[in-house]
Amino acid sequence: MKPCRTARVLSLIPAVTLAAGLTLGGCTSAPADHGARTVSSPRWEQGAGAPEAAAFMKVQIPRGATEVKGAVRVQPQENVYLLSFVTTERTAQEITEDLHPDYPLATEGPSSSSLSGQGFEHLDLTPPQELTNVRTTSACPPCSGDSRRRHVQAVEIHIAAASGDRVRVYLTAY
Repeated sequence: MKPCRTARVLSLIPAVTLAAGLTLGGCTSAPADHGARTVSSPRWEQGAGAPEAAAFMKVQIPRGATEVKGAVRVQPQENVYLLSFVTTERTAQEITEDLHPDYPLATEGPSSSSLSGQGFEHLDLTPPQELTNVRTTSACPPCSGDSRRRHVQAVEIHIAAASGDRVRVYLTAY
């Protein structure tokens, strides 16, 4: 081949490659709806409630607990499990201790920081981060060596006054 002719052929290679790629790409059996391959935005799992949240957290819903509510929010990275109920102060303390918290329960003012976000509103509850005088702590089961909950990355615990000697326990885990 002559040098001039070789230069012309070499300059056509990128164009031919692009045309072949576009032609072959048009012949694939890819779905027309590209949205089907993307993960949907967070949604609430239908039919999942307190039993599913308690099972994930390995928490026993106490005997005599009232207003038991739960939900599972399906998200692209990991699911968030919400569980709430009203029980006695002593039972709330026992549940908190069983979760091996990182630090003791401490009273905090309203805060916007929470794993649950506004998830408890989905359960028709005021989110704990909007309440005053809520005692809060968190637990990292893998960090504390809690083998029963090694699949749980974190648990957020909120205890709020309810009525009389009863408190509302809010648990959020992922």
